[in-house]
Amino acid sequence: EVQLVESGGGLVQAGGSLRLSCAASGFIFDEHVIGWFRQVPGKEREGVSGISNRDGSIYYEDSVKGRFTISSDKAKNTVYLQMNNLKPEDTAVYYCTADKYSLGSWFLGPPYWGQGTQVTVSS
Repeated sequence: EVQLVESGGGLVQAGGSLRLSCAASGFIFDEHVIGWFRQVPGKEREGVSGISNRDGSIYYEDSVKGRFTISSDKAKNTVYLQMNNLKPEDTAVYYCTADKYSLGSWFLGPPYWGQGTQVTVSS
C-alpha cells in the first residue's frame, strides 16, 4: 500500500521558514518522482516543487524559485521541502504526491497523494 505521510506544517509569520517532510512507503522510492502540490479553497491545485529520484531533476513553480528548496534522502525514503522567506500567498494545504514516470507526468496529475498539511503565513 502506497503511503505518503506529511509533517512540518504550521503557522508562521511572513518572512519566516518551515520545513515540510514526506515519509514514503509502499513503493520503490528510487524509481519515483515525489513532490508537493498546494491548494487553497476555491482555487486550482498548484504544483509547487518536485524531484525525480531516478535522475535528480527538479522542478520549481516560478513564485517559489529562490525561496523553496526540495531535497530527497534515499536512506530514509523521505523528501523535504525547505520553505524560506514565506509570504501570505504561500498559505495553503500542502500535499505530498508521487508519480512513477517523470516530472512531466507528475505535474499533470500524480496518482498518489498524502493527507495534506496546513501551512499558514500571517502578514
